[in-house]
Amino acid sequence: MWLFAGLSLAAACLGSAFPLALLLANPLLTIRDPIAKVDVIVVLGGDGPSRAARAAGLWLMGVAPKVLVSGDGDCYWIREAMIDRGVDRKSITVECQSGTTWENAVFSSPILKQMHARTAVLVTSWYHSRRAMASFEMASQDIHWMSVPVEPREPLRKIAFGPDGIQILKEYPKTVWYSIRRVLGLKTDRVPAPFPSREARA
Repeated sequence: MWLFAGLSLAAACLGSAFPLALLLANPLLTIRDPIAKVDVIVVLGGDGPSRAARAAGLWLMGVAPKVLVSGDGDCYWIREAMIDRGVDRKSITVECQSGTTWENAVFSSPILKQMHARTAVLVTSWYHSRRAMASFEMASQDIHWMSVPVEPREPLRKIAFGPDGIQILKEYPKTVWYSIRRVLGLKTDRVPAPFPSREARA
């Protein structure tokens, strides 16, 4: 009986917290900047199709002459998707080793230096943009960063029952953990030696 009561209470708390987490995702997890010309567009792997489309649209608008795709797993797929949308292959550089947002930022940093980037726009999912921006601003402090994320494709009531709903809920503890890591100095700037990405090994 006590177990049932405890489970019911937990379910009720989770049921009320989930809609609140969705409603607060826009003000708490999202950074949007006005679109402006920069040196490089940096697009993160993960939700490949939507991020590739957003980055390609920015390139075609003339926002930046260069693109850096960062993320193990779909870096080559995103590059090809952008090329299919009209982006010049020679404009795209890939970083295919990072497996986390912090690794995206750290592993991209030396490449961005080689590209002589002073300004850059970050393309990722809207609810991931605050954590991604904080990571890239710390890893590449000499670059002025702007965020132009992929916008929600559905109203929140539909997002709640799709895969993005779970990802939004998971983003809160991830954002808190990244903040704690920064405060405690628990970060690494080590970039590993090149190795084939999961996409290349598949």
